[in-house]
Parts: sequence; C-alpha cells; structure tokens
Amino acid sequence: MTIENCTVLTDFILLGLSDRQDVQQGLFVVFLLLYGITLIANLGMIMLISMDPRLHTPMYYFLSNLSFCDVCYSSSVSPKMLADFLSQQKKIEYHLCMVQMFSFGVFGTVDCALLSVMAYDRYVAICNPLLYTVTMSRRVCIQLVAIAYTAGFMNTTIFTYCTTRLSFCKSNIINHFFCDVPPLLALSTSDTTTTEIAMTISCSCIAVSSLITVFLSYSYIMTTILHMKSAASRHKAFSTCTSHLTSVAIFYGTVFFMYFRPSSSYSMDTDKVASVFYTVVIPMLNPLIYSLRNKDVKGALKKAVGIKSSTG
Repeated sequence: MTIENCTVLTDFILLGLSDRQDVQQGLFVVFLLLYGITLIANLGMIMLISMDPRLHTPMYYFLSNLSFCDVCYSSSVSPKMLADFLSQQKKIEYHLCMVQMFSFGVFGTVDCALLSVMAYDRYVAICNPLLYTVTMSRRVCIQLVAIAYTAGFMNTTIFTYCTTRLSFCKSNIINHFFCDVPPLLALSTSDTTTTEIAMTISCSCIAVSSLITVFLSYSYIMTTILHMKSAASRHKAFSTCTSHLTSVAIFYGTVFFMYFRPSSSYSMDTDKVASVFYTVVIPMLNPLIYSLRNKDVKGALKKAVGIKSSTG
C-alpha cells in the first residue's frame, strides 16, 4: 500500500496513560511536580556551573550540556502530556507529531553521546592527568559536543524521514502518551521493514559506539585505580566516576529495555511505564545524582545560597 492510496491524516489521537478522569487529574499533579523539579534542577545546574569559576572545567562543561539536553528532552514530551491530562480529546496534529518525535530523538541521542564523551573525559583525567589540560582543551571540548549534536541530528533525521514515508489508513489512534517510533510503526498500514532496519542500524551505531567508549574508558580507569598505591587516591579517583556510572546504568538500562528487546516481548502498557521513566524520571534524576554525590557542586551550591542569603 502506498501513501497515495489512503486518506492523508491531519492529526492523531493519543490515548495517554489512563482514560479515567480522576486518575488523569492525579497524574497531572504528579507529573507537573516532576517536570517542575526537572526544570529547576537542570537549569539550576547550568546556572551554577556558569557562575562558579571552580566549575569551569571540561567535566562540568559536559555536565551543563547534559543538563541542557535533559531540559529539551523532557520538554519535548512533558508539556503536551500535561495538557492532555486536562483535555477530553488528546489530539496532536500530524506535523507536530513528527516534530515531537524528531526533537525527542535528537536530544535522546545527544544524551547518549554526551555520556560517552563524559566517560572519555574521566579516562583522560584519571589515566593521563598530566596531559589532561592539553588533551581536553576548550576547542576539543566544543568539538566533542558538536559531534554529539551532529550524531543526534543525523540519527534522528534518518528514522524520522522513513516514518514520514509510511501511510496511516485504518486508524489515527496512538496507544501512547507521545509520538514515539514503536507505536507509530504498530499503527502504520505500510510495510515498516525498511524503517525498522534503518532505525535499528542508525540507533545501534550510536548506542554500540557509545557503549564501547564507556566500556573501554572505564576498563582503563579501573585498571589505573587498582594500581594506585594510596587508598585515599583510589577513593578520590573512584568517587569522581560514581555519579557518571550511575547515570550511564540508568540511561542505557532503560533504553536497551525499550528498544533492543525481542519483538515477542513487546507490550504497549509496559512500554508506557518504561517511557515515563526515560522521558520524565531520568532527566530529573541526572542533576540530582551529580549534585548529591559531588563535593564541588555541593560546595558551589552552598556558596551560591550563602551569597543570595547575605544579599537578600
């Protein structure tokens, strides 16, 4: 079936997380709170890093970019989801659906790439400390972030273009709370083989290359740490990695559960729960993980609060 043989859709209807009005009102309050925390925590992290000279290092430069991506990542889904909790009919125009899918995919991919860049940064800092300032110069840091964004745009453009070539004739009801690729593929009346192959190849290249970078970086890091003679040095070196490792485990664990499991285990209800986790919870957790487990960030936060208190 080709796209010319069916009526062109102008909008989709999102079923959301629940069809019960009382439940939706409760979910609105919960997700509004989570989204508010996400914005405050991530934007606060960006401001803190820009204000405190002690945080003007490559690691925090990457962290501020990660926080920016988390804000955009969450904002591509949360505002529409919150509005739908208060709406009787959860419509989204076709072109806005594609825009949402594209923006979500871009910042999700950039998040993935930045986590691998941060792993490489930790490798250089711990394994080659004398060359750190030369290796991770400002120019190199900007180039690495630019590569992450380029990978995000290229990866997402591929499967977004393929998705726009699909036809949707039988139904416009998406059994999800946002426009993600799997529910759209399930809804399409076209042969989705090409789109699935393109998506698998492009996403696998990003995910595998990122995972290899993280794995190799931490393999060398662990070897270097174990050869340190001082227990204090080992503890200090490892403590700089725990926050990043926590973020990596949460992000990749959820993504692989969502996109790289057998199709026979596919369940839309299960996917909705997983999607809530990586679209709402993870962007909120990242700044909290880094602030609660990082002495420099906690020190900068105390200093900022102290300045505010003394001038207020």
